[in-house]
Amino acid sequence: MSGLTHTSEMDDGGDAGGTGLERGVGLFGAVSYGVGTIVGAGVYALMGPGVANAGNAVWLAFVIAAIIASFTGLCYAKLASICPTAGAEYDYVGGATNSRFWSFVVGWLVILSAVISMAAVALGFGGYLQALTNMPATLFAAILIIAMSIVNFRGIRESVIANIILTTIGVAGVVITILLGAESLGNVDYFEIPKGMNGLIGAVGVIFFAFIGFEGLVKIGEETKDPTKTIPRALLLSIVISTSLYVMAALSVVSVVPHGELAGSTSALADVARVAGGPELGLAMTLIALTSTSSTVLVLSISTSRIAYGMSVRSALPAVFSKIHPREKTPHIAILISSILALLFCAVGDIEFVANVANYTIFMVFLAVDLALLILWRKGIIEEIWFALAGILGVITSLIMLTQFDLKVTLLSLTGAILGMLAYRFFSPYLRPGAIPP
Repeated sequence: MSGLTHTSEMDDGGDAGGTGLERGVGLFGAVSYGVGTIVGAGVYALMGPGVANAGNAVWLAFVIAAIIASFTGLCYAKLASICPTAGAEYDYVGGATNSRFWSFVVGWLVILSAVISMAAVALGFGGYLQALTNMPATLFAAILIIAMSIVNFRGIRESVIANIILTTIGVAGVVITILLGAESLGNVDYFEIPKGMNGLIGAVGVIFFAFIGFEGLVKIGEETKDPTKTIPRALLLSIVISTSLYVMAALSVVSVVPHGELAGSTSALADVARVAGGPELGLAMTLIALTSTSSTVLVLSISTSRIAYGMSVRSALPAVFSKIHPREKTPHIAILISSILALLFCAVGDIEFVANVANYTIFMVFLAVDLALLILWRKGIIEEIWFALAGILGVITSLIMLTQFDLKVTLLSLTGAILGMLAYRFFSPYLRPGAIPP
């Protein structure tokens, strides 16, 4: 546990523990960052597939997904209050297990999941533009990743400001959808599930991607003011705000357009806007969807580069990842390399497959974080029993979710984990003693 204790003390200062990262993020910026991560590609691109499975009860699928996310979210909140660092999961697992090996593997999976998620969201962005221009979605996805990487490079203040603007626009689109359906509320049976409980469970699996990303908030702990209080509050507020928006939007969507017509749509909110307000409003909603997915890619770019930076300063990755640009004060090499990897995943082109690989990988991370909290609870470092209960429920739900993917996704994701284990064997001879928690 000495690794967590050391990190927490190190980060009490105003300069991020002397790492060179700038503390420029307050509670409002952190909540905006969190909401911007969550309210993105999921609600705009996956509402249709969710409706296809759950029918009018898609709102209930969002509630269930939020509950599942909240179990691990509580674990993140508690661990972030103890250890507010860019290393995040890497430090949590290392501090709990006293194992360099497991901390490295989890850090590897975090980077992998974030990079793949960045590619999946960017492909969603490209899909909207492909529908308008008939040009390849992968081209637009690549352009978006490059553009958001440049914003990330410009600095955390600039990134958070840009994210606040993009998040405001994205949330405005969801609010517009809610308002468009306000007069139609109560016109349908909101518990109508054409495919029964199997359909509802299937919808939860599909739309859970809409919640993935809240954990990225802990990656900016070293750039947040008073992180031991700000990060946990921002994390929980982000989940509550996002869930409220999702549920109201889901009720609105099926109130305006019959669920049979929305089933499988990749632009459900734009379809609703088109029906309720005409083609001009439908086009406006499409533009808002593009903005929202851009916000998500920006947040993922930030979180990916920060975990790579956090691992590098602990000598778990080559030192080049921890280089800070002298003018912009950002880990520019980590940003560059993570962006290149995301561009490679974009080449796959299949957004559903890429998103499922990201989901599987992040559930492995969630499982590790939940187990880390339980280990710390058994050691007496964490005393609150309700956090232990959240950890137990997080372990159970993560294991259940890991059974919901097809064999191809499972094998590819596990291959990524095995590559991480092999990478550790390659890097371990070059690590400083004590460089990885504890």
